[in-house]
Amino acid sequence: MRIKKDIDTNIFRGYDIRGLVPQELDMDTAYTIGLGFGTYIKQLGKTTCVVGYDNRLSSPELSSSLMTGIKETGINIISLGLVTTPMYYYACIKLNVFSGVMVTASHNPKDDNGFKFAFDESGNCKGQEIQDFLKFIQKGEFAKGDGIITRYDIRPDYLKLFKENLNFGDRKVKVVIDPGNGTTSVIAKELYEMFPIELISINDESDGTFPNHHPDPCVEKNLEMLKKKVIETNADLGLGFDGDGDRMGLVSNSTKFIPTDYYMVIIVRDIIEKVKNKKFLFDVKCSKTLSDEIERLGGEGMCYRTGNSYTKAAVRDYDIPFGGELSGHVYFRDRFLGFDSGLYAGLRLLEILSHTDKSVDELLEGITEYHSTDELKFKSDDDYKFRVISQIEEYAKEKNYKYLNIDGVKVLFDDGWALVRASNTGPNITARFEAKTEDRLEELQKEFVSLIEKYNKDLAN
Repeated sequence: MRIKKDIDTNIFRGYDIRGLVPQELDMDTAYTIGLGFGTYIKQLGKTTCVVGYDNRLSSPELSSSLMTGIKETGINIISLGLVTTPMYYYACIKLNVFSGVMVTASHNPKDDNGFKFAFDESGNCKGQEIQDFLKFIQKGEFAKGDGIITRYDIRPDYLKLFKENLNFGDRKVKVVIDPGNGTTSVIAKELYEMFPIELISINDESDGTFPNHHPDPCVEKNLEMLKKKVIETNADLGLGFDGDGDRMGLVSNSTKFIPTDYYMVIIVRDIIEKVKNKKFLFDVKCSKTLSDEIERLGGEGMCYRTGNSYTKAAVRDYDIPFGGELSGHVYFRDRFLGFDSGLYAGLRLLEILSHTDKSVDELLEGITEYHSTDELKFKSDDDYKFRVISQIEEYAKEKNYKYLNIDGVKVLFDDGWALVRASNTGPNITARFEAKTEDRLEELQKEFVSLIEKYNKDLAN
């Protein structure tokens, strides 16, 4: 392997390093990133790091190249092998080693891969930290040494963590789970079979080509197989998991897709009287349905920027018992450890159902419902997508609109809202709209989509 001097800078994104293999991210790039990572944490006084990888076809080789680079800087490596991202997080906690790298591209297409990484106890790197790390690598001033690699099996401890954390009631809930052939396939069935539930599993063979459907369970079209199995087996609900296991998607017994913000309503209703701090975090994409319900129950909502690295850190830093974001990341700190695990999120819902005769749909009765769009994507070059957002903010100022700019621009109206933001994971602008009526929803969408298209076109030319 060789040091790569012309690393593709576009793979250094808002929350992680991520790109197409091998066109954007090859073994030499992984090796060079390993040299940079080892050198960086060595300068922080660290001597050891943790490394794990998901089940993508390119992950073993990328992990090996990365570890070769880290080892050559003199840093010792605790290698987890094939694990879900939450298993990696728990290994860092269990071993008290918070410097580490998880080789994964989460829910991206099968030919992508990447690195989620942390230098220290502050958590996953994000934003400017990642750009600063890129500059550090580009200097090419790498430490030399001879670290050692040791293997560690986190699986028994991970299973024990779940077993000791949950308390099921008398009702035996029937659930269909769909790992989508992603990395949760290596542990989901064994884990769920520890609990008094009736389990049906589909797409549970680990296969990094994801042959049955794309492993993003928060996109409804990826849950069609799950819905069919729920109907076929007369199950109480269906749970889907993403490629690296940190997110969960949900369909009810009526096969209704339940977005994460509605799932969060169920959780808040369950725990609000059991926790001292009644503040709950959600990201800017979440429906007003959630904030309305938190307020109705006497709690306090905290609207925060999107991004797993940001929301998880905020839940920890503000000592919040529960939080999450629309993309499917949720964080329990009431009696769990605050890291995002799709399998745990699913079990918490199953635990609630085991103590009631109600269905998922019935647990959501009485909420305030709004009309909303899915998250919409518009192609926009990385070189100018943030300028498009700046122009939309200027537009909002000129119109005297009330808005938030904690993450893109979220324009607030008495009867709805419009959110436009630059994606931190790809060359896109994303948008979402919500309103009290369908007509108003259409008006908001038309107004702001036309702005996105206009500013995009102007800057492209």
